[in-house]
Amino acid sequence: MKTSKKGLIAALIAVSSLVALSACSAAPAAASSTGAGSAAASSTEASSAAASSAAASSGAAKVLKVGASPAPHAEILEFVKDQLKEKGIDLQIVEFTDYVLPNNALDSGELDANYFQHKPYLDDFNTKNGTKLASAAAIHFEPLGVYPGKSADIKNITEGAQIAVPNDTTNEARALQLLASLKVIELKPNAGLLATAKDITANPKKVKIIETEAAQLPRTLQDVDFAVINGNYALEAKIADKVLATEDKSSEGAKKFANIIAVKQGDEGREDIKALIAALQSDATKKFIEEKYGVSVVPVF
Repeated sequence: MKTSKKGLIAALIAVSSLVALSACSAAPAAASSTGAGSAAASSTEASSAAASSAAASSGAAKVLKVGASPAPHAEILEFVKDQLKEKGIDLQIVEFTDYVLPNNALDSGELDANYFQHKPYLDDFNTKNGTKLASAAAIHFEPLGVYPGKSADIKNITEGAQIAVPNDTTNEARALQLLASLKVIELKPNAGLLATAKDITANPKKVKIIETEAAQLPRTLQDVDFAVINGNYALEAKIADKVLATEDKSSEGAKKFANIIAVKQGDEGREDIKALIAALQSDATKKFIEEKYGVSVVPVF
């Protein structure tokens, strides 16, 4: 039964990777390292361990498989490939276009790490799924932003306007707090980063909150007045320059929602994981992030 589950996840990784190939032309090198072949190569933990042992004895590079969202995560990982190659590590990037499969794949052993989420999301995922995944390091923060759909003036919202927000627990709370900071709505004082639409206490423009799967938010813009979109999805959709408002860099969200390298509990001290983190937190990587993404992606190291 265990092998069947891994086989299914391997197949899902392959499908997700193929979708990423057509969805994100900005990271061709990362996309080329994905696919059914690399996913199937780690169909069992035993074969992966045997391969690593053989590689070590022959002097070949050690494979480190990391799942990531196409942008900016896979692009940042692509940047550090050469740094890791110098340390004898072959970084293989598996792209995902959702927020569920990469944690399932990490839990099953198909991945060594993933890079797409913040710790509150990881904690929520662990609670809901009984997984034991841990944060190994924080890398960057992606401010949520309000993007124009059928309307473009967030300061003069029409009555009954529709605003799409992420439907997962932590990102919906951030979206609502952002709307509250813009005086679109008011929330219960103690709602904090657990806020839901039920915590709205004032809604002067009677806006309608449309809860939507995060990856689909850019596609909703033609149907809603505004959407609050995660930074990585805005980058993938090439709309980051259209942002109307973002979370403040000093906000509670900025302090808490840094994107992390996640691993299985107990793997934080692995030498290859530590090498990955060192490369991601290097001065060269910081400069790359700042120059490529501007205010859309903020290093936290």
